[in-house]
Amino acid sequence: MSGHVYKVVELVGSSETSIEDAIQTAITRARQTLRNLHWFEVVQTRGHIENGEVRHYQVALKAGFTLEDEAS
Repeated sequence: MSGHVYKVVELVGSSETSIEDAIQTAITRARQTLRNLHWFEVVQTRGHIENGEVRHYQVALKAGFTLEDEAS
């Protein structure tokens, strides 16, 4: 079989540190149950403000992975 077929899942990662850490948190957790992750796309960023300071970052992303070939 030639070419690839991708499955896309939506993830939301969060962090008190940074947007990048929120992304890494989501990908690291997804990697525990999904194989063949190849790309991600950030579709939304949010944050929580407390007393005028950023306290929490939240990032919604789509992640793509290749589907495995059916066993013969």
